[in-house]
Amino acid sequence: MSTAIVVGAGIGGVTAAVALQRCGWQVSVLERAPELGEVGAGISVWPSAVAVLEELGVKGVEKAAVVSKPAGMRKPSGRWVLAAADFGVEIPVMIHRAQLHELITAEFGPAVTVRTGYTVTKISQDETGVTVNDELRADLVVAADGIRSVVRSTLYPEYGGPRYSGYTAYRGIADLEVDDGGGETWGRGRRFGFARLIHGRIYWYATANQPAGRGGDHAAVIAAEFGDWHDPIPKLLAGTENVLHSDIYDLGLPLVPFVQGRVVLLGDAAHAMTPDLGRGACSAIEDAGALARQLRETPEVTTALSQYDAERRPATTKLVKRSRVIGRVGQLENPLVRALRDGLFTIGGKLAGLRRR
Repeated sequence: MSTAIVVGAGIGGVTAAVALQRCGWQVSVLERAPELGEVGAGISVWPSAVAVLEELGVKGVEKAAVVSKPAGMRKPSGRWVLAAADFGVEIPVMIHRAQLHELITAEFGPAVTVRTGYTVTKISQDETGVTVNDELRADLVVAADGIRSVVRSTLYPEYGGPRYSGYTAYRGIADLEVDDGGGETWGRGRRFGFARLIHGRIYWYATANQPAGRGGDHAAVIAAEFGDWHDPIPKLLAGTENVLHSDIYDLGLPLVPFVQGRVVLLGDAAHAMTPDLGRGACSAIEDAGALARQLRETPEVTTALSQYDAERRPATTKLVKRSRVIGRVGQLENPLVRALRDGLFTIGGKLAGLRRR
Protein backbone atom coordinates (compact mmCIF):
# COMPACT_ATOMS: atom_id res chain seq x y z
CA MET A 1 0.00 0.00 0.00
CA SER A 2 1.26 3.49 -0.86
CA THR A 3 2.02 5.71 2.11
CA ALA A 4 1.75 9.46 2.63
CA ILE A 5 2.59 11.91 5.39
CA VAL A 6 0.46 15.05 5.62
CA VAL A 7 2.15 17.89 7.50
CA GLY A 8 -0.50 20.10 9.09
CA ALA A 9 -4.05 19.28 10.12
CA GLY A 10 -5.92 22.41 9.13
CA ILE A 11 -8.79 22.35 6.61
CA GLY A 12 -6.48 21.57 3.69
CA GLY A 13 -4.46 18.94 5.51
CA VAL A 14 -7.39 16.91 6.80
CA THR A 15 -9.13 17.12 3.41
CA ALA A 16 -5.96 15.80 1.76
CA ALA A 17 -5.88 12.93 4.28
CA VAL A 18 -9.47 11.95 3.46
CA ALA A 19 -8.80 12.26 -0.28
CA LEU A 20 -5.67 10.07 -0.16
CA GLN A 21 -7.47 7.55 2.04
CA ARG A 22 -10.16 7.19 -0.64
CA CYS A 23 -7.38 6.50 -3.17
CA GLY A 24 -6.24 3.55 -1.09
CA TRP A 25 -3.27 5.23 0.59
CA GLN A 26 -2.13 4.80 4.19
CA VAL A 27 -1.91 8.32 5.64
CA SER A 28 -0.14 9.77 8.68
CA VAL A 29 -1.17 13.29 9.69
CA LEU A 30 1.37 15.31 11.68
CA GLU A 31 0.05 18.30 13.63
CA ARG A 32 2.19 20.69 15.66
CA ALA A 33 -0.66 21.69 18.00
CA PRO A 34 -1.34 19.50 21.05
CA GLU A 35 -4.88 18.73 19.91
CA LEU A 36 -6.63 18.20 16.60
CA GLY A 37 -9.06 20.97 15.75
CA GLU A 38 -9.57 24.39 14.17
CA VAL A 39 -9.80 27.87 15.60
CA GLY A 40 -11.31 30.97 14.07
CA ALA A 41 -14.77 32.12 13.15
CA GLY A 42 -16.77 31.68 9.96
CA ILE A 43 -15.66 30.39 6.60
CA SER A 44 -17.28 30.56 3.17
CA VAL A 45 -17.47 27.28 1.23
CA TRP A 46 -18.19 27.93 -2.43
CA PRO A 47 -20.02 25.39 -4.65
CA SER A 48 -16.82 24.10 -6.27
CA ALA A 49 -15.39 23.18 -2.86
CA VAL A 50 -18.73 21.75 -1.69
CA ALA A 51 -18.65 19.45 -4.74
CA VAL A 52 -15.17 18.18 -3.78
CA LEU A 53 -16.27 17.51 -0.20
CA GLU A 54 -19.34 15.63 -1.40
CA GLU A 55 -17.19 13.51 -3.72
CA LEU A 56 -15.01 12.66 -0.72
CA GLY A 57 -18.04 11.58 1.29
CA VAL A 58 -18.06 14.53 3.68
CA LYS A 59 -21.60 15.00 4.93
CA GLY A 60 -23.39 18.04 6.34
CA VAL A 61 -22.26 20.85 4.05
CA GLU A 62 -25.28 21.98 2.05
CA LYS A 63 -24.97 22.92 -1.60
CA ALA A 64 -26.62 26.30 -1.25
CA ALA A 65 -27.33 28.96 1.32
CA VAL A 66 -30.57 30.94 1.28
CA VAL A 67 -30.42 34.70 1.63
CA SER A 68 -33.86 35.96 2.61
CA LYS A 69 -33.04 39.67 2.55
CA PRO A 70 -31.08 41.90 0.15
CA ALA A 71 -27.32 41.58 0.34
CA GLY A 72 -24.51 43.45 -1.33
CA MET A 73 -22.23 46.44 -0.86
CA ARG A 74 -23.10 49.53 1.21
CA LYS A 75 -21.59 52.73 2.52
CA PRO A 76 -21.14 53.30 6.28
CA SER A 77 -24.36 55.34 6.25
CA GLY A 78 -26.25 52.28 5.01
CA ARG A 79 -26.76 53.57 1.48
CA TRP A 80 -26.62 50.78 -1.09
CA VAL A 81 -23.85 50.86 -3.66
CA LEU A 82 -24.39 47.45 -5.24
CA ALA A 83 -26.89 44.62 -4.74
CA ALA A 84 -25.52 41.08 -5.04
CA ALA A 85 -28.66 40.06 -6.92
CA ASP A 86 -27.72 42.39 -9.78
CA PHE A 87 -24.71 40.24 -10.60
CA GLY A 88 -26.38 36.89 -10.00
CA VAL A 89 -23.40 35.80 -7.93
CA GLU A 90 -23.06 32.34 -6.42
CA ILE A 91 -23.95 32.09 -2.76
CA PRO A 92 -21.46 30.19 -0.59
CA VAL A 93 -22.29 28.11 2.45
CA MET A 94 -21.23 29.98 5.58
CA ILE A 95 -20.05 27.65 8.31
CA HIS A 96 -17.85 27.82 11.41
CA ARG A 97 -14.30 26.65 10.70
CA ALA A 98 -14.35 24.24 13.64
CA GLN A 99 -17.61 22.70 12.44
CA LEU A 100 -16.28 22.18 8.91
CA HIS A 101 -13.11 20.65 10.34
CA GLU A 102 -15.17 18.20 12.40
CA LEU A 103 -17.26 17.20 9.38
CA ILE A 104 -14.11 16.39 7.41
CA THR A 105 -12.25 14.54 10.16
CA ALA A 106 -15.38 12.46 10.82
CA GLU A 107 -14.47 10.67 7.57
CA PHE A 108 -11.10 9.47 8.91
CA GLY A 109 -10.97 5.69 8.71
CA PRO A 110 -8.43 3.06 9.77
CA ALA A 111 -6.07 4.17 7.00
CA VAL A 112 -5.57 7.58 8.65
CA THR A 113 -3.52 8.03 11.81
CA VAL A 114 -3.00 11.37 13.56
CA ARG A 115 0.00 12.43 15.61
CA THR A 116 -0.39 15.71 17.51
CA GLY A 117 2.28 17.74 19.27
CA TYR A 118 4.73 16.88 16.48
CA THR A 119 6.92 19.55 14.89
CA VAL A 120 8.48 18.96 11.50
CA THR A 121 11.96 20.46 11.26
CA LYS A 122 13.64 18.48 8.49
CA ILE A 123 12.67 16.98 5.13
CA SER A 124 14.90 14.88 2.88
CA GLN A 125 14.05 12.73 -0.12
CA ASP A 126 15.38 10.40 -2.76
CA GLU A 127 13.88 8.72 -5.83
CA THR A 128 11.80 6.27 -3.79
CA GLY A 129 10.41 8.35 -0.96
CA VAL A 130 10.63 11.12 1.64
CA THR A 131 12.00 11.14 5.19
CA VAL A 132 10.68 13.49 7.87
CA ASN A 133 12.88 14.40 10.86
CA ASP A 134 15.17 11.46 10.07
CA GLU A 135 12.60 9.05 11.54
CA LEU A 136 9.40 8.88 9.48
CA ARG A 137 9.36 7.56 5.91
CA ALA A 138 6.65 7.66 3.22
CA ASP A 139 6.18 7.52 -0.54
CA LEU A 140 4.77 11.06 -0.52
CA VAL A 141 4.72 14.10 1.75
CA VAL A 142 1.92 16.66 1.50
CA ALA A 143 2.88 19.99 3.08
CA ALA A 144 -0.24 21.70 4.38
CA ASP A 145 1.56 23.58 7.12
CA GLY A 146 0.29 27.07 6.37
CA ILE A 147 1.56 30.39 5.10
CA ARG A 148 4.78 30.14 7.10
CA SER A 149 5.39 26.59 5.92
CA VAL A 150 8.56 24.97 7.24
CA VAL A 151 8.48 22.52 4.36
CA ARG A 152 8.23 25.26 1.72
CA SER A 153 11.11 27.21 3.27
CA THR A 154 13.18 24.00 3.31
CA LEU A 155 12.48 23.30 -0.37
CA TYR A 156 12.84 26.90 -1.51
CA PRO A 157 15.08 28.78 0.96
CA GLU A 158 15.54 31.65 -1.51
CA TYR A 159 11.80 32.39 -1.72
CA GLY A 160 10.72 35.61 -0.01
CA GLY A 161 7.61 34.12 1.58
CA PRO A 162 4.72 36.08 3.17
CA ARG A 163 4.17 39.80 2.49
CA TYR A 164 2.03 42.13 4.59
CA SER A 165 -1.03 43.47 2.80
CA GLY A 166 -1.14 46.78 4.67
CA TYR A 167 -4.33 46.00 6.58
CA THR A 168 -5.41 43.92 9.52
CA ALA A 169 -8.57 41.90 10.18
CA TYR A 170 -10.95 41.39 13.09
CA ARG A 171 -13.48 38.57 13.24
CA GLY A 172 -16.23 37.45 15.53
CA ILE A 173 -19.51 35.60 15.89
CA ALA A 174 -22.60 37.33 17.25
CA ASP A 175 -25.21 35.15 18.89
CA LEU A 176 -28.30 37.04 17.80
CA GLU A 177 -30.87 37.30 15.02
CA VAL A 178 -30.79 40.20 12.57
CA ASP A 179 -33.26 40.97 9.79
CA ASP A 180 -30.59 41.68 7.18
CA GLY A 181 -29.13 39.78 4.22
CA GLY A 182 -25.56 40.82 4.98
CA GLY A 183 -22.80 41.69 2.57
CA GLU A 184 -20.00 44.23 2.90
CA THR A 185 -19.79 47.91 3.83
CA TRP A 186 -16.82 49.87 2.49
CA GLY A 187 -15.56 53.03 4.17
CA ARG A 188 -12.29 54.94 4.21
CA GLY A 189 -9.58 52.33 4.53
CA ARG A 190 -12.03 50.12 6.40
CA ARG A 191 -14.52 47.39 5.54
CA PHE A 192 -17.11 45.43 7.49
CA GLY A 193 -18.92 42.30 6.30
CA PHE A 194 -21.29 39.78 7.82
CA ALA A 195 -23.30 36.69 6.92
CA ARG A 196 -25.50 34.12 8.61
CA LEU A 197 -23.94 30.76 9.47
CA ILE A 198 -25.83 27.64 8.39
CA HIS A 199 -26.85 26.79 11.96
CA GLY A 200 -27.76 30.31 13.08
CA ARG A 201 -25.66 33.11 14.56
CA ILE A 202 -23.92 35.78 12.53
CA TYR A 203 -20.31 35.70 11.41
CA TRP A 204 -18.74 39.12 10.91
CA TYR A 205 -15.34 40.39 9.82
CA ALA A 206 -13.74 43.80 9.52
CA THR A 207 -10.54 45.21 8.03
CA ALA A 208 -8.59 48.39 8.72
CA ASN A 209 -5.44 49.94 7.28
CA GLN A 210 -2.71 49.93 9.92
CA PRO A 211 0.87 48.77 10.49
CA ALA A 212 1.43 45.11 11.26
CA GLY A 213 1.86 43.99 14.85
CA ARG A 214 -0.36 46.54 16.54
CA GLY A 215 -1.86 45.19 19.77
CA GLY A 216 -4.44 46.58 22.17
CA ASP A 217 -7.98 45.80 23.24
CA HIS A 218 -9.47 44.41 20.02
CA ALA A 219 -13.08 44.82 21.13
CA ALA A 220 -12.45 48.47 22.01
CA VAL A 221 -10.64 49.09 18.72
CA ILE A 222 -13.41 47.59 16.63
CA ALA A 223 -16.09 49.51 18.55
CA ALA A 224 -14.25 52.78 17.96
CA GLU A 225 -13.72 52.07 14.26
CA PHE A 226 -17.19 50.75 13.36
CA GLY A 227 -19.56 51.57 16.21
CA ASP A 228 -21.21 54.46 14.35
CA TRP A 229 -21.77 52.56 11.08
CA HIS A 230 -25.23 51.54 9.88
CA ASP A 231 -27.41 48.94 11.59
CA PRO A 232 -27.02 46.11 12.40
CA ILE A 233 -23.25 46.60 12.74
CA PRO A 234 -23.36 48.12 16.27
CA LYS A 235 -25.67 45.29 17.41
CA LEU A 236 -23.31 42.66 16.00
CA LEU A 237 -20.36 44.16 17.84
CA ALA A 238 -22.34 44.39 21.08
CA GLY A 239 -23.45 40.77 20.72
CA THR A 240 -19.92 39.39 20.29
CA GLU A 241 -18.02 37.94 23.25
CA ASN A 242 -14.69 37.17 21.60
CA VAL A 243 -12.99 39.30 18.92
CA LEU A 244 -10.21 37.59 16.94
CA HIS A 245 -7.43 39.62 15.35
CA SER A 246 -4.92 38.78 12.62
CA ASP A 247 -2.73 40.83 10.31
CA ILE A 248 -3.35 39.92 6.68
CA TYR A 249 -0.52 38.41 4.67
CA ASP A 250 -0.32 36.62 1.34
CA LEU A 251 2.49 34.97 -0.62
CA GLY A 252 4.63 36.89 -3.06
CA LEU A 253 4.40 36.23 -6.79
CA PRO A 254 5.45 34.25 -8.71
CA LEU A 255 4.49 31.30 -6.56
CA VAL A 256 7.07 28.55 -6.20
CA PRO A 257 6.39 25.17 -7.88
CA PHE A 258 3.92 23.16 -5.82
CA VAL A 259 5.91 19.97 -6.34
CA GLN A 260 9.53 19.08 -5.79
CA GLY A 261 10.23 15.39 -6.18
CA ARG A 262 7.76 13.56 -3.94
CA VAL A 263 6.91 16.58 -1.78
CA VAL A 264 3.71 18.49 -2.55
CA LEU A 265 2.64 21.93 -1.33
CA LEU A 266 -1.07 22.42 -0.66
CA GLY A 267 -3.29 25.24 0.61
CA ASP A 268 -1.68 28.26 2.26
CA ALA A 269 1.72 26.58 2.11
CA ALA A 270 1.45 26.81 -1.68
CA HIS A 271 -0.68 29.87 -2.40
CA ALA A 272 -1.76 31.84 0.68
CA MET A 273 -4.00 34.69 -0.46
CA THR A 274 -5.76 37.59 1.22
CA PRO A 275 -9.33 36.76 2.31
CA ASP A 276 -10.92 39.27 -0.07
CA LEU A 277 -12.37 36.59 -2.36
CA GLY A 278 -13.19 34.20 0.46
CA ARG A 279 -11.45 31.43 -1.48
CA GLY A 280 -8.46 30.48 0.66
CA ALA A 281 -9.80 27.38 2.40
CA CYS A 282 -11.86 26.46 -0.67
CA SER A 283 -8.69 26.46 -2.77
CA ALA A 284 -7.04 24.12 -0.27
CA ILE A 285 -10.02 21.76 -0.51
CA GLU A 286 -9.84 21.91 -4.30
CA ASP A 287 -6.08 21.22 -4.14
CA ALA A 288 -6.79 18.04 -2.18
CA GLY A 289 -9.41 16.93 -4.67
CA ALA A 290 -7.12 17.59 -7.63
CA LEU A 291 -4.19 15.80 -6.01
CA ALA A 292 -6.27 12.70 -5.33
CA ARG A 293 -7.73 12.72 -8.84
CA GLN A 294 -4.32 12.94 -10.48
CA LEU A 295 -2.93 10.12 -8.31
CA ARG A 296 -5.98 8.00 -9.04
CA GLU A 297 -5.86 8.53 -12.81
CA THR A 298 -2.07 8.39 -13.32
CA PRO A 299 -0.24 5.33 -11.93
CA GLU A 300 3.22 6.91 -12.01
CA VAL A 301 3.42 9.13 -8.91
CA THR A 302 5.88 11.77 -10.12
CA THR A 303 3.89 12.25 -13.34
CA ALA A 304 0.68 12.63 -11.35
CA LEU A 305 2.33 15.23 -9.12
CA SER A 306 3.57 17.22 -12.12
CA GLN A 307 0.02 17.24 -13.48
CA TYR A 308 -1.26 18.47 -10.11
CA ASP A 309 1.18 21.38 -10.24
CA ALA A 310 0.23 22.19 -13.83
CA GLU A 311 -3.45 22.23 -12.87
CA ARG A 312 -3.39 24.07 -9.55
CA ARG A 313 -0.53 26.59 -9.72
CA PRO A 314 -1.93 28.68 -12.61
CA ALA A 315 -5.45 28.60 -11.16
CA THR A 316 -4.41 29.70 -7.67
CA THR A 317 -1.97 32.31 -9.00
CA LYS A 318 -4.97 34.05 -10.58
CA LEU A 319 -6.83 33.95 -7.27
CA VAL A 320 -3.87 35.41 -5.37
CA LYS A 321 -3.69 38.28 -7.88
CA ARG A 322 -7.44 38.95 -7.93
CA SER A 323 -7.76 38.82 -4.18
CA ARG A 324 -4.86 41.24 -3.77
CA VAL A 325 -6.45 43.69 -6.22
CA ILE A 326 -9.84 43.55 -4.51
CA GLY A 327 -8.16 44.17 -1.17
CA ARG A 328 -6.38 47.24 -2.48
CA VAL A 329 -9.56 48.63 -4.02
CA GLY A 330 -11.56 47.94 -0.86
CA GLN A 331 -9.01 49.61 1.41
CA LEU A 332 -8.75 52.87 -0.55
CA GLU A 333 -8.56 56.02 1.56
CA ASN A 334 -8.56 58.87 -0.98
CA PRO A 335 -12.15 60.26 -0.98
CA LEU A 336 -12.17 61.17 -4.69
CA VAL A 337 -10.90 57.77 -5.77
CA ARG A 338 -13.38 56.08 -3.42
CA ALA A 339 -16.25 58.07 -4.91
CA LEU A 340 -15.18 57.02 -8.40
CA ARG A 341 -14.91 53.41 -7.27
CA ASP A 342 -18.38 53.41 -5.73
CA GLY A 343 -19.87 55.07 -8.78
CA LEU A 344 -18.37 52.49 -11.11
CA PHE A 345 -19.70 49.68 -8.92
CA THR A 346 -23.18 51.21 -8.96
CA ILE A 347 -23.21 51.65 -12.74
CA GLY A 348 -21.79 48.17 -13.25
CA GLY A 349 -24.45 46.66 -11.01
CA LYS A 350 -27.26 48.39 -12.89
CA LEU A 351 -25.91 47.31 -16.27
CA ALA A 352 -25.49 43.73 -15.07
CA GLY A 353 -29.04 43.75 -13.71
CA LEU A 354 -30.39 44.95 -17.05
CA ARG A 355 -28.49 42.24 -18.92
CA ARG A 356 -29.84 39.56 -16.59
CA ARG A 357 -33.42 40.79 -17.09
